[in-house]
Amino acid sequence: MKVGKDLVAASATPLVLGILAEEESYGYAILKRINELSAGELDWTEGLLYPLLHRLERLGCVESNWQSVTGERRRKYYRLTEAGLAELAEQRRQWATVMDALKGIWLGPGDRGTLTAIPLEGRA
Repeated sequence: MKVGKDLVAASATPLVLGILAEEESYGYAILKRINELSAGELDWTEGLLYPLLHRLERLGCVESNWQSVTGERRRKYYRLTEAGLAELAEQRRQWATVMDALKGIWLGPGDRGTLTAIPLEGRA
């Protein structure tokens, strides 16, 4: 399955903020974590991640610093700020609203269980 570009773009900020809420991290590790969380379905590139990290840094949601580990090259680590935690909370509220609306459409009234594929054949 290929996840559409619009959905990838819409979910990028909450995914990165959520990962950085777990712990500070650097680019490659963030990409690896996204791949793990999506069971390989989201295969982001550096070209998607780094502009997002730079935008989040300009907005004050993340801070960065360079760290060196003996025997390895320097890495730029990103960590969430208080503003980033607030933005993550707002993103969670917004996504909960979207998910509730989707569940209402896909599952029907009163059924809030696991989303499963609904065959579209025979539907008007």
